[in-house]
Amino acid sequence: MEAKRTTVRDVRRANRASLLTDLFHGGRQSRQELGATTALSQASVSNLIGEMIDEGLVEEAGLVGSDGGRPRVLLRVAPHYGYVAGADVSASEVIVELYDLAMSRLAVVRYPLPAGSAARGVPDPTIAVQQVLAGLTAAVAESGVALSEVLGMGVGVSGVVDPDGVVHSQPTGWDAVPLGALLRAGTDVPVQVENGAQAVGRAEMWFGAGRGARHAVIVLVGTGAGAAVVLDGRGHRGAYSNAGEWGHTPLMYGGELCRCGARGCLEAYIGADRIAGRLAEATGQDAAPQLLARVLAEDPIPEPAAAVVRQTVDYLGAGIAGLVNLFSPERIVLGGPAGLALGERFLAEIRAAVARHALRHPYSRTGVDLCQLGPDAVAMGAATLPIARLLADGGLPPGPAYRRGRSR
Repeated sequence: MEAKRTTVRDVRRANRASLLTDLFHGGRQSRQELGATTALSQASVSNLIGEMIDEGLVEEAGLVGSDGGRPRVLLRVAPHYGYVAGADVSASEVIVELYDLAMSRLAVVRYPLPAGSAARGVPDPTIAVQQVLAGLTAAVAESGVALSEVLGMGVGVSGVVDPDGVVHSQPTGWDAVPLGALLRAGTDVPVQVENGAQAVGRAEMWFGAGRGARHAVIVLVGTGAGAAVVLDGRGHRGAYSNAGEWGHTPLMYGGELCRCGARGCLEAYIGADRIAGRLAEATGQDAAPQLLARVLAEDPIPEPAAAVVRQTVDYLGAGIAGLVNLFSPERIVLGGPAGLALGERFLAEIRAAVARHALRHPYSRTGVDLCQLGPDAVAMGAATLPIARLLADGGLPPGPAYRRGRSR
């Protein structure tokens, strides 16, 4: 296959991307610091930064003293150059959030999925699309920005997501749902669809507990269980974008029936509804979603509920141990509503369970920590999708659907 020729425009875009990415992740820096961290010449840095300042994408943000010379001007990505939206589509509700480019949350809108719109707890795709689009409109109105200023929207969902936004999810019954196309048909805002765990994984690597690690696995435990695998600083998606379906790795041959239709999946033992079911059976209480939180709020936890929690911690530890043995990461980051609820009280016990089930040598080099962005970080993680595209394109996104910058 003939190699693609690199043009001057390609080099310029790549250099802008390097500078913009370094500013976004590294915070306020001078032109001299950017030259050192990006290995670009000072002339290239000055020219490209000048372009991005003229476009409103980068702005001056104060001064810092230098050794005997004039103070240096600090730069940053301009927070109000544009805005990004993130949406979380779960079985029970749609959450839409709006952020500026400093990732300050400007608006949050929540819409419960109407009763009757779900079968087996599964949201109807048409209803979900309507709620996401309505949430985008409401969030923009609440924040007071113009819709034309929204650079893009990311949408996090459960299941396998193809690059073009087609969703495949056995547990929820979404079989080749063209979610991306349905959303794009209803708005001029560019839309990207991503697996929810993958979206949270990026956010935790950028802003949270994964920051600074090159090899990490971010695991989310809620109704389902998913993972985002990061190898040498890059998200691992597999050949067909379905890497990370951690909840559907077998834990017990011929075991409990999982939502996906198989038996013995990890999710069938650590999913929030399954934990609530076992607690309800043990205590005689209703298997409400809040049951796990109520039980964990007791000190000490009375038997037989305590036995269920201990068993769940061991199941979770066994599942995490499999990730340690497979990927040998620097860090495992545990999140999601059920994961954080268990981890905030029983992190030491979870670590001990991982140690019992994992190979000693890889485990000795792996830290197990908690997510820092909260149990409901899918919408925030989804909002990083358009930012990642902006950074990768150096602020020069291709095509008429993306704004190329504006004068101020």
